[in-house]
Amino acid sequence: MKTMTQDADVKHEADAAVVSDTAGANIALAGADKPTSAIPADDLARMSDDIVSALKTVYDPEIPADIYELGLIYKIDIEDDRSVAIEMTLTAPGCPVAGEMPIWVENAVSSVEGVSHAKVNLVFDPPWTPDRMSEEAQVAVGWF
Repeated sequence: MKTMTQDADVKHEADAAVVSDTAGANIALAGADKPTSAIPADDLARMSDDIVSALKTVYDPEIPADIYELGLIYKIDIEDDRSVAIEMTLTAPGCPVAGEMPIWVENAVSSVEGVSHAKVNLVFDPPWTPDRMSEEAQVAVGWF
């Protein structure tokens, strides 16, 4: 399994080292004695990049930035069966597209070549704050 999160730059959790990728997400790599995935490394890298690209096609309709750069994606798990589990949040619990946005995300990620299916879990802990936004998103909303 490969896990990507948008939290810290480098940290260690249990037996997994977490390193920052070029897209601003963190990728959890299993310890040396544990395989990271049954999926070949080149397929996994391509899928990871394509999933992030797919997420960047989904926009919050009230903010001119994609959900990935807004920091709404908390976790992406790519399982050995090529299913993808995503934990995401919204800018506010009462967001008018709360019922629709997870479906948009599932559809976008499901369209990625090699993904068997996608499931989105909407979470509100930790609550989203503007400091989760990338510099790109801050520029898009005029905060940078």
